Amino acid sequence: MTSFSPTPLARNVSRRSLAAVGALLLALLVMRLVYAGAFELRTDEAYYWTWSKESVLSFLDHPPMISWFIRLGTAIFGDTAFGVRFFGIVALAVTQGLLVDIVRRVTQDLRAMVVTVLMTEAALYYGLLMAKVSPDVAMIPFATAMLWSLVRLAETSDGRWWLAAGFFGGLALLSKLTVVLVVPAILVFMLVPDWRLRWLKSPYPWLAVLVALAVSSPVVIWNAMHDWASFKFQFVRVTAPHEFSLGTLGEFIGLQFAQVGFVLFPVLVSACVLTLWRGARRRDPVALLLSLSVLLPFLYFLWRSLTLRVGDTWPMFMWPPAIAVAAINVTRLADDGWSAATVRAGHRWIATSIVVGIPFVVLAFLYSIAAPWNLLGRNDPIGTEAGYDGLAARAVQEMKATGATWIATTNYRVYAMLRWHLKDSVPVIQVNERSRFLGFRDPGMDRIKGKPGLYIAQPDGEERALLLGAGATLQPLAQLNTMWRGTPMRAFQIDKLTGWTPELNPAPDTPFYRPPALARAAGRISEA
Repeated sequence: MTSFSPTPLARNVSRRSLAAVGALLLALLVMRLVYAGAFELRTDEAYYWTWSKESVLSFLDHPPMISWFIRLGTAIFGDTAFGVRFFGIVALAVTQGLLVDIVRRVTQDLRAMVVTVLMTEAALYYGLLMAKVSPDVAMIPFATAMLWSLVRLAETSDGRWWLAAGFFGGLALLSKLTVVLVVPAILVFMLVPDWRLRWLKSPYPWLAVLVALAVSSPVVIWNAMHDWASFKFQFVRVTAPHEFSLGTLGEFIGLQFAQVGFVLFPVLVSACVLTLWRGARRRDPVALLLSLSVLLPFLYFLWRSLTLRVGDTWPMFMWPPAIAVAAINVTRLADDGWSAATVRAGHRWIATSIVVGIPFVVLAFLYSIAAPWNLLGRNDPIGTEAGYDGLAARAVQEMKATGATWIATTNYRVYAMLRWHLKDSVPVIQVNERSRFLGFRDPGMDRIKGKPGLYIAQPDGEERALLLGAGATLQPLAQLNTMWRGTPMRAFQIDKLTGWTPELNPAPDTPFYRPPALARAAGRISEA
């Protein structure tokens, strides 16, 4: 079993060092606050902002928690980039506090606690990019709180902590469904150590499941009301056949090095492997829980990356417990019988990951906010999502010149960015993929029906034929590029649209209803 030290906290860090770390953390917090307010909103962030304007239980793409984060943030700070992102910064602070408390309870080692915070700051995703909101940002603190509750359970043997774990697990499910990848680690935590018979006979683990289901019930209710649309959508995304590709595998591994850290990523993986070995040998529930909550999802994503591009943020919920594992692991190496040289090497590698990682995070911040250069041209990931303010301004000009009263798009990113920059001063509607907008409010059909509009899309998009086939008339007006630091990034065409009114609620299985992934899946099923 885990040895929770009853000794007082080992104050093995000087006050001067603590003051220096505190000043560094304050400076990095200020950096994130500046980034949240000054960095132009990304397309997916704008999409989640549009969700925050609706009153529905859930959404096709994801559960609703991120929209609640944004609604609360914008209620405080207005419809600003900072308002949208504020609770991403709060989510990181909560996650850091939980990780530090896990490490404190297991080690009673002040240096390990300090190292835990610094490792989160040294990872690009947590130190900077977590300020950009996504469903993963909402899930991370709740998934971490669920693991923290189970650590408290192991510390106290009080079965009521199962209920807290179920509550936080339900909140995590209200954020993103990929938290289910942690369930196997929880089952090992429950069943492998010597306490397994106690928890199998106890009502608390089973009550925890009911609590999690009750808390996350809005997702289930929404799906039941809409033919299980979200579950079908996610199932198709996971099970759709793809060709074997070493390219997507390499991209996945490369993203972990970039977003976690060129040094920190291998440090975390190796620490989790050592901790799993230690946990299996000693049947240590906390070691098994924390290491497997990282390694099992990592192996799943590694396997999926052989045939599928794994999203940038998908694995990010699993690395916070890995940071706690790494901080705990170095305090256990000597007890495991490793040589003094190996123990020193373990400390050096963690120190190196921090020394290398934090400057890299600062450089990424400076490049995003202050640098005048575009180092990657049209392929720059920052620039590809910038410049939509110019597109929105040109759309307003064309509306005044043509008498158009509304804007149509066939891409959710364009739809979201136009709504963000125009702040709903004119109706903007994505006319296809209407299953994304189930239960949404009227976007202003009194200004749309029977009136001319603009159609804005990339010129090579196949959706243009969809509109023409539905009877719309499209008259080309202008072509322009979004611009970022003097570089043309994405080309768009603006057409005047007449003779057609979009349906807000088209029939299912029609071209205007389903996202492409579901439409293709339906085609495969019908062919079979």
